[in-house]
Amino acid sequence: MSSSLFDLTGKVALVTGGAGYLGAAFSEVLAAYGAKVIVASRGLDKCRDFAAKLGPQHEGLALDLNDEPAVRSLIDDIVKRHGGLHVLVNNGYSGPMPTHDEATAEDFQRTFQQGITSYFVASQQASKHMRKAGGGSIINIASMYGLVASYPEVYENLPGPSVNSPPNYHALKGGLIHLTRHLAVYWAKYGIRVNAISPGPFPQERVSSTVGGKELVRRLCEKVPLKRMGQPRELQGALILLASDAGSYITGQNLVVDGGWTAW
Repeated sequence: MSSSLFDLTGKVALVTGGAGYLGAAFSEVLAAYGAKVIVASRGLDKCRDFAAKLGPQHEGLALDLNDEPAVRSLIDDIVKRHGGLHVLVNNGYSGPMPTHDEATAEDFQRTFQQGITSYFVASQQASKHMRKAGGGSIINIASMYGLVASYPEVYENLPGPSVNSPPNYHALKGGLIHLTRHLAVYWAKYGIRVNAISPGPFPQERVSSTVGGKELVRRLCEKVPLKRMGQPRELQGALILLASDAGSYITGQNLVVDGGWTAW
């Protein structure tokens, strides 16, 4: 297989949440394969600093996913200044994490606004430019929890502050995976591929370093066939496949990177 299949030289890629825990890995691999990467999130300074580390051709921009006009304007501006948008990675998310007993309608509304509505708005706006250019790749970052339920016992009675498995998050990711399929079949005629990546357990250090987080990780590892947690770099292969010509006949799919969790 020729390495040119993965070459993104001359392509422009937008990664929302592109300086975050998983987003940074996505931005890095896109840059490594030649794309001009636009790193965007609410933290402008963080995005600019990270983009500078990637190289002078990359750019950090401010983006509030809850602001529809801002999302549309940002994409239009990227196309105007850089000559196109070839890859969109919908990754940014920082929604509420309520328990099943505490979740409110507002929690669900906020979650869906940021994790589905904003992803659709960005995809829709990007698609308008991609279809004029003859195609492009849209990649939504979903989750294994959009496919399967979690094990309640993994999250029960953890010491100290820890994470849970919130119902709004599960509903969000399940919906996002199906939205991916739906957009893929409608935009295929324009040469636009729409796919999702569903990571398995990839806990951040701020979670895994706490007493409760360490116990959570131990329990999670018991449920993973590979018996360990994922590292952000282990999502890079899936992303570059879907972003490049190596995945030119892949659309409407959900690529699961979960250490075997959903194989049980």
